[in-house]
Amino acid sequence: MKLMKKWMIAAVLTCGFVITSCTNDDNPVGPSPEDEVEEILNKMTLREKVGQLFFVRPEALDTTIHWQAYAELMPLELQEVNDCMKGVSEKYPVGGIIVFAWNIKDEAQLAQFMPQLKALNGHPLMCIDEEGGRVARIANNPNFDVKKYESMAAIGATSDPANAYECGNYIGTYLKGYGFDIDFAPVADVNTNPENIVIGPRAFSDDPAVAAPMMTNYLQGLKDANIVGCIKHFPGHGDVKADTHYGYAQTWKTWAEMLDCEIITFRAGIKWGCQLIMTAHISAPNVIGEDIPSTMSSVILQDKLRRELGYQNIIVTDAMDMGAITQQYSSGEAAVGCIKAGGDIVLCPQNFVVAFDAVVDAVNNGALTEERINQSVRRILAFKIKR
Repeated sequence: MKLMKKWMIAAVLTCGFVITSCTNDDNPVGPSPEDEVEEILNKMTLREKVGQLFFVRPEALDTTIHWQAYAELMPLELQEVNDCMKGVSEKYPVGGIIVFAWNIKDEAQLAQFMPQLKALNGHPLMCIDEEGGRVARIANNPNFDVKKYESMAAIGATSDPANAYECGNYIGTYLKGYGFDIDFAPVADVNTNPENIVIGPRAFSDDPAVAAPMMTNYLQGLKDANIVGCIKHFPGHGDVKADTHYGYAQTWKTWAEMLDCEIITFRAGIKWGCQLIMTAHISAPNVIGEDIPSTMSSVILQDKLRRELGYQNIIVTDAMDMGAITQQYSSGEAAVGCIKAGGDIVLCPQNFVVAFDAVVDAVNNGALTEERINQSVRRILAFKIKR
């Protein structure tokens, strides 16, 4: 039995003892969720803790696969867990797995694949990008009989947030049925640049006053289907021209300018109670003070997002195998750098094993403290206990 399952069982057993003990008037209240998290955390090894910080592609656990471009992954069609993946996961546990279009054939295959992935070491949460519109791994697969949405911009154009709720709830309902926990949606960006090639109609509007209620209603729709949403891409990807999947992207806005536009939607999401915020790899030198990706910036993640905006939940990076990261950093440098900056979840490092080992080494040599790792693990464990 996997160690993470043992920790979760221990937490459940603790809760069971509490339920039994509630008949005793002298002890009507059991341990708090915080106490449960600390009990689990104290039993974890460093490697088990580090593993919780990584949410990876299925291919990351098959170390026979070597790739440089996304196009190389598609024809592989990795759609079942193999012996190599099982062996790698024993030494390299993961906190979550994100499934992409080429990992999904049809309902029958997905129904077999999901339990295989969930059984891997680390008690991984199951994640997907299912925004609706052009980014929809399931809805854009002709083997699935689910509704397709034109775009979030089309929903925003209706000026009725109830339509965003319906979209989120419909998508959340079928995702829950297929066994997913997290949908990396909705896009909270404000599409202010007509030359933007990566966001465009994925955003609800070019007006934050329209985008904000659409985004929160979409989140509520997911929540009511028991799927957790993730708003993206902080501090705002709507004003850039370049696509960070393939290289460097930059905004010259100041923080004051962002507060009047991009940050309005993120404030609304934080006020609503969003559990996950995804960072952008865009550079914002007039905010950060240097020309580095926001994902790697403590100014963006800690000074702005946590301290100024008051966000206390999980920060997940955009995929770390995107060109804006891989063209500047190795997998190890990127993983350590985003954790130092304040990120909790390292999503899709290009070389997972190298990134994992780099984080362990950084703790062992003092570049990262174990308490810094614990901060993120606490957030992730608390999230898992709630799930």
